[in-house]
Amino acid sequence: LMTERGYENTTLRAVADAAGVSVGLLYRYFPSKRSVVLALYDELSAEYALRSTKMGPGKWRDRFLFALTTSLEVLAPHRQTLSALVPVLIGDPDDGLFAPRTAFSRRRVQSVFHEAVGAARDAPKPDVVGPLGRLLYLVHLAVLLWWLLDKSARQRATTGLVTLIQRTLSLAALALPLPPVQMIIRSGDTLFREALFDDAG
Repeated sequence: LMTERGYENTTLRAVADAAGVSVGLLYRYFPSKRSVVLALYDELSAEYALRSTKMGPGKWRDRFLFALTTSLEVLAPHRQTLSALVPVLIGDPDDGLFAPRTAFSRRRVQSVFHEAVGAARDAPKPDVVGPLGRLLYLVHLAVLLWWLLDKSARQRATTGLVTLIQRTLSLAALALPLPPVQMIIRSGDTLFREALFDDAG
């Protein structure tokens, strides 16, 4: 329904009718549209965390690509619904990706990227693991937004973008040990956390 009508124009009564349940029963589990969105976040992030346990050993760039492509695979069946929720995901201060209310879901997903870096065979120094993990998490979000807005046939442009990122990561891995590069990552992380992660996530 949210795909057809949009988030703002979808009522819980309409959701109940579509689901074939009474409004009272729906309200018992989902007292607001917001709770429906939060339940979706919870379900998808839990499935993603479960699938990510299959991440194998390797270099951080390969593990990141696994985390990224796994995210796309988990979300693929829900692409239309998530596309309808883009304004909420990006701009809603209460239900958006960086809202304190949705931090439980974000932290669950973000931890996968932290693990992808920290447990890699070529993991950087400990003081770089967290910042790089958050940076890769943000890159992953940018790819997801691109994918949700991608109008190319079968989202071929997204496939091309992932391939481009894969090539770029090889160069990034070579540059990462350089102190100036690490300083840039840490400085950028400070800005990212101040701007987006106001719950210190």
